[in-house]
Amino acid sequence: MIRLDPSTASSSAPPSVPAWAITSASAPSDGDAAFRAGAALGVLDTLARAQPAWAGAWRQRLALRCAAASMLLAGRAEDAAALRDAWYLRQAGADPGPAGTIFGAWRQLAGQPPVATPDRLEKILNQLGLHWDVEALAALCEHIDDLARSEQPAPFAAAAIGAHVVAIRPDSELFAWWLADLVLAQSLRWPRPLPLLMAQAFAASFRAEAGGKRIRPGGERFERALCLALVQAAAQACRLAAELSRHAEKLLTVAPKLRAKGAGDVIFLLLNEDVVSGSLTTKDLSRFAARRLFERLQLLDAVRELSGRPTFRLFGL
Repeated sequence: MIRLDPSTASSSAPPSVPAWAITSASAPSDGDAAFRAGAALGVLDTLARAQPAWAGAWRQRLALRCAAASMLLAGRAEDAAALRDAWYLRQAGADPGPAGTIFGAWRQLAGQPPVATPDRLEKILNQLGLHWDVEALAALCEHIDDLARSEQPAPFAAAAIGAHVVAIRPDSELFAWWLADLVLAQSLRWPRPLPLLMAQAFAASFRAEAGGKRIRPGGERFERALCLALVQAAAQACRLAAELSRHAEKLLTVAPKLRAKGAGDVIFLLLNEDVVSGSLTTKDLSRFAARRLFERLQLLDAVRELSGRPTFRLFGL
């Protein structure tokens, strides 16, 4: 029998970004764009600071969205499904490949506090297929510290670090977007970053006009574009949170009924990961037992199969 804290199992509906803030992809002024971003981040702040049971899965699914968008910037063809396969179907400790390694950088962003050290950033650069020398990384960390001390509004601090990175290393735009989310979380004092901005990099917010050239970090009116992108990103993150909250409530409701040995480990993974492999094995759960458990969870409408395949299946909230 699985015993869970009832306070963890209960959940209220997550808040949503007000409709007036997202009614238009553009804004008539820089001030209006900043005001909308502030309203959206005010709503998202509640979720970012909360610790609902499904917070880990939420952050990791946001990381997947950013990783999928980053494939276009990296000149790769993998989509979200391919990234999931590369990460979750590999053998333990095996190399997930170039695309999966980039995905790993976004997963790390979602899973660790928003702290920048030369060692950490060097590892992220390696995952993104980039290289900076030690002196440049030390200077970058100092610049991030200066931004934190400056107490700029969070969207402008995020825009500033993105522009700074691209100005000194035009080949490092992917790293600029990764750091923008880290600095945003630092400025807002979130316990963990939310991967948000990379998923918006090719959206309408970063187009000077319909069908126009994409506004890159540091480009003309980049701060305004980033503010508008944050409105859309926050709205999408809140909608995802509402969806996962409903699914998690179902899962936590049926969890006490599960008597399979090792079921608690599976519940924990489902609440903290984007997906879980249907062939999962643990010290308490064989592959056959895992398959039966997932079949029962599907029958109870507590999980979804997200790969669309009859084999090598992936389950999640």
